[in-house]
Formats: sequence, C-alpha cells, structure tokens
Amino acid sequence: MATLRVPEIIPSPTQDSERLRKAFEGLGTDEKGIIWILGHRNASQRKKIRDTYQQLYNESLIDRLHSELSGDFRNAVILWTYDPPERDAKLANAALKTKNKGINQLQVIIEIACASSPDHLMAVRQAYCSLFECSLEEDITLNISSLPLRKLLVGLVSSYRYDREVVDLNLADSEAAKLHEAIQMKHLDHDHVVWILGTRNFFQLRETFECYKQKFRNSIDQDIKSCGNGDLESMLGVIIWCISFPEKHFAEVIRAAIVGLGTDEDSLTRAIVTRAEIDMMKIRGEYFNMNNTSLDNAVIGDTSGDYKDFLMTLLGARI
Repeated sequence: MATLRVPEIIPSPTQDSERLRKAFEGLGTDEKGIIWILGHRNASQRKKIRDTYQQLYNESLIDRLHSELSGDFRNAVILWTYDPPERDAKLANAALKTKNKGINQLQVIIEIACASSPDHLMAVRQAYCSLFECSLEEDITLNISSLPLRKLLVGLVSSYRYDREVVDLNLADSEAAKLHEAIQMKHLDHDHVVWILGTRNFFQLRETFECYKQKFRNSIDQDIKSCGNGDLESMLGVIIWCISFPEKHFAEVIRAAIVGLGTDEDSLTRAIVTRAEIDMMKIRGEYFNMNNTSLDNAVIGDTSGDYKDFLMTLLGARI
C-alpha cells in the first residue's frame, strides 16, 4: 500500500507546469512549491508534467530542477521525477559503474529483479537499452568481475516470470531438495540455483522456501549463511528476502541507512522514492516491528530542511 497522497482534484499538467515555472523564476527558488506539486503527483501525472513543461518552455524539467536545487534534496526530487523504469535503469547503471562495488551497491539490481513486477523489470531493461546503448545484461557482464555474481545477476534480470498466483506443491518439494543439495555442497552458483531463483514466479518460490524449511528444519537463508560470509552468500540472502519479504528488506535498507555514524542518504532516498507508490505503508509497519520506533520519527531525526520535508511528503505527511 502506497503512502503517496494525491489530491482529489488535480490541476492540469499545464497549471502544474506554470506553477513550477513560477517557483523557479521568483526571487530565489520556491522549494516548498516544488515539493507541494511534485510530491503529490503519481508517476503518470509526473510524466505528463514533464512532457507539458518541455512543450511550454522548450526546456527539460529535469535539467531545470538540477540547476535550481542542490544536495540530497535535488537528488531525491530528480529521482522521483523520472519515470519509474527510467529511474531504476539509472540506479542500476550507477551501481554497476561504481568502483569497488559490493553488495550494498549491487542490491539495487536485485531489488529491480526480485521486488518488482515482471512487467516493470521488462520496462527497466528497455529503458536501459535506450539510455545507455547496451543491455543491462551486457553491462553486468562487463562490470562484474566475479563469475558467480555475474552468472546470478544475469539470470535474475534476464527472466520474465509468470505474474499470477500459481503454485505446484510437488514442484516446490522437488526444487527445495535441489536447492538444499546445492547449499550442502556449497555450490551456490549451481545451474539449478540460478535457474530456480531466476525463472519461477514469486508465489512458487515462496512455497519452495516454505517446503525447504519444513523438510530441512532451517530456513533457506539460514543455511546459505552457514556456507560463509562472502559476497555470493550475501547476494543470495538479499534475493531470498526481496522475493519472500520485500517490505522487510526495504525496512532493513532504511534502518541501515540511518543507524551508525552519519546517514547513507543515497540508500535512504532510493528506498523511499522507489517504494512510496508501491508498499511503503507495509514497510512502515515492518520498520516499527523491527526497531520499536516509527519510520517517520527515524527520518525526521536523521534528516533536515527541504530534503526532510520532501521525504516526509512521500511518506504521506501533511507538510
């Protein structure tokens, strides 16, 4: 369930574009006006605003936002203003181009492949080709040196899963045994593992994971952890969580971004911006269960200024 609040009566894209133009051209940028407009429009409405703004002023709204805003606030607003497939394609590309990338960077690709609908993943792949003149699979192959990680990520992003609640209990039992065998052998990039995780629909996989727990007493992610603490084990753990409990995964991403010395604004922004229109209400509930404090209080306590106001707007606060 989304936290985004869209007014019952929506101004036309032309009216919103004109108000944005005034926010840019007054004495100093009207950040509150920008938050009020863009922070209360859904993806299709934001796309119409972008298109209309371009037609009216022969200027890219994204470019204008980039020149008018700054810092984490600018990054969050621009990320939000992109079409969701374009946004995720850019996030995936940035993760792949990062030097010394680890699981914290690459998990955005897992989120796109395992915590999004098959149609969205397909749209991201198409956007990636248009934006970067190569496929997401090609860039993974070029930028991931570890063969097991590369094999697993390519398998995940190349799939097109069936998107209906269809479950075969016999198949779940059989594939749970195959996964257990691979884990026992510590052959975590076995073709069976890649093929099962990369092709089965999410409902089937959740049943397979449940069968695994019933047959072998431990959860599959517990047994994977027992194999070691390397990148492959960590990546498989993120995959299992994104498939089984996406709301718990993103609650953990936010918690990790906030706790400790300093805030990981990039991760915090990504989690809130990408999930505000999908399941942020569930994430908020999981965050409270995990941390015994509200997500709203955590964000308010760790951010400030227009950046805080924008994130809180996406979380449904009345600002």
